[in-house]
Amino acid sequence: MSETDKMLSRKEGRVGYVIYNNPERHNAVSLDMWEAAVRILDDFHEDKNIGVVVVTGAGGKAFVSGADISKFEKERSGEEAVARYNAIVEKSYAAFHEFPKPTIAMIRGYCIGGGMGLATCCDLRICTEGSKFAVPAAKLGLGYGYPGLKRLVDIVGPSFAMEIFYTARQFTAADALAMGLVNRVVPDGELETYVKDYAVMISGNAPLTIKAVKATVAEVVKEDSKRNITRSAALVDACFKSSDYEEGRKAFMEKRKPVFTGT
Repeated sequence: MSETDKMLSRKEGRVGYVIYNNPERHNAVSLDMWEAAVRILDDFHEDKNIGVVVVTGAGGKAFVSGADISKFEKERSGEEAVARYNAIVEKSYAAFHEFPKPTIAMIRGYCIGGGMGLATCCDLRICTEGSKFAVPAAKLGLGYGYPGLKRLVDIVGPSFAMEIFYTARQFTAADALAMGLVNRVVPDGELETYVKDYAVMISGNAPLTIKAVKATVAEVVKEDSKRNITRSAALVDACFKSSDYEEGRKAFMEKRKPVFTGT
């Protein structure tokens, strides 16, 4: 494990883990934790052996419960401090959202406020049956910026996004699944195994194909005028020119599991 005592990381084979480690506060996040998360992702980005990143919270009771309100007086008390805080948090969110490798939010317990924001920055969200979701901004008088709202709307649509914010109430895992906020709901005791198996499955598939799909989906959710279709076409072309494409065809004909190299 590495990083600070409040942010941990580990590597298991081709899977990297980002762990928010503040269980006494339900993994509430401070500024230094947001900054540490970016450093962990930078390391996973540079490590060619890491194919998938799993994001989770320690302690068994929460994924991430949002910002650490106990530090608001110090970190968000004035206009300049608020601007700095928001910039650092958005940099961390963007690091997850724009991360070039697949990301999975492994959610147990509370996924509240900034935790919801973090989860929506990941590609997939898998939670336990007892998980709870909420954005209580309307109960705190907080504004919520365009980037975070767009990420949520891209996942659940405008009507559910407004319901989440207007009511500021807690939603169950079943609610989250119905809204499309999570991909899968599993029994509590099966979460780690399920997510690990999913991550290993993804990491064993062709990296160039996954890279092309992730990049193209990112273009799809942009406004028409901002889409880079040329880049998407180039990534698809790279798949067909790769040795992995040849390996995939051979493995299929030989009825064996392919061994991809990302080249």
